[in-house]
Amino acid sequence: MNPVPFTPDEVERIADDVVEKYREHVNPGAANLLKFAGFGVPEWAGEGTIVRDMSGKEYLDFVGGYGVFSLGYCHPKVVAAVEEQLHRLPLKTQYFLSQPVADLCALLAEVTPGRLQYTFLCNSGTEAVEGALKCARVFTRKPGIISAVGAFHGKSLGSLSASGREVYKEPFYPLVPGFRQVPFGEIEPLREAIDQDTAAVILEAVQGEAGVRVPPDDYLKQVRDVCDEKGVLLILDEVRTGFGRLGRLFAADLYGIEPDIICFGKALGGGVMPVGAFMARAEIWDAMFGENPWLHSSTFGGSPLAAAAGLAAVRTTIEEKLPERAAALEPRLLGGLRRIQERYPAIITEVRGKGLLAGVQFADADVAKLVITAMGHEGVLVAYSLNNPCVVRLEPPLIVTEAEIDRALSVMEECIEGAASALDGLM
Repeated sequence: MNPVPFTPDEVERIADDVVEKYREHVNPGAANLLKFAGFGVPEWAGEGTIVRDMSGKEYLDFVGGYGVFSLGYCHPKVVAAVEEQLHRLPLKTQYFLSQPVADLCALLAEVTPGRLQYTFLCNSGTEAVEGALKCARVFTRKPGIISAVGAFHGKSLGSLSASGREVYKEPFYPLVPGFRQVPFGEIEPLREAIDQDTAAVILEAVQGEAGVRVPPDDYLKQVRDVCDEKGVLLILDEVRTGFGRLGRLFAADLYGIEPDIICFGKALGGGVMPVGAFMARAEIWDAMFGENPWLHSSTFGGSPLAAAAGLAAVRTTIEEKLPERAAALEPRLLGGLRRIQERYPAIITEVRGKGLLAGVQFADADVAKLVITAMGHEGVLVAYSLNNPCVVRLEPPLIVTEAEIDRALSVMEECIEGAASALDGLM
């Protein structure tokens, strides 16, 4: 990484200016919270698993953009592909066909499970979910969507209607009608909820924002069977889990199922471009686009620049065997976290995860927040879970090393020890 070109006085001036502009023009609450927590210096550069702020302080990133940076920061293969396309044609004309788009969609059809054939490229995971919901409704001519309690599918209106925490939903009521929720990981409530108006079931393979809730091994196969039995579609949301996170290229591969529609985002852009996508079988696609190819469209979705990033990202993930790497490193990450749990059973109640996605369940949400902040101050970033504030998530880039995992575990243990000592002092 290039050295940070600022003096301490310049950093202080720039940081104050950025905080003030956030307060006046972006998000006052976020600015105040981050400054209070000690993260008021803006980010500056990233490389591999390391991100640096404008003061030059380096952080080992175990948030990974909530799954965006599976290839790490500025992976050279993705950057090179984007740079080459940037100088030729970054955005689409809306008139001609695009070779990068064609190549990426063909590659996705080749590597995804089952009969998934067609792809719509968009800009984010929530857009992918919106498109998938529309696909299901137009194919079945039914309005009903069943999702899971605790789910997170995004914050646009349709995606939010399928999501699971009231604090993010209640201010926007009424949401899109026709949505129902059932417990995640339990098949009988799902079976009973499906009726004559149900178009589709939408599920995450592992619930991320609910605190890395891993279903029973046979759950998704049972869901697939119930959907077939009842004649409804299965939408699998792999925005977080797609492209190697759980130790296979897709969670659908891990659990041995073929979804009717699948959603991608985050890692698809290689950490360089915002890219989302939804895919479906041919007969579903025909219902969506057969009569009117512009029934669903996006000005910026599927740009040549985004497609170039996605193509390089998928190829790199496969060539560098990153899903296999995630599977191989799973025992080191989860085993280390469970050893910390054994030492502090009153503070950590459970450790859950698959591949390089781990959730640490704390007995108290305030302690979880303290640990997140303390780890950040020690140079290791970990994630807050939107739908379960008691859970600290670790989802590092898939290029993470054993030594970096060990460092993150060591810092977490030190910070938990500090929290335990503080709690003892209050008792």
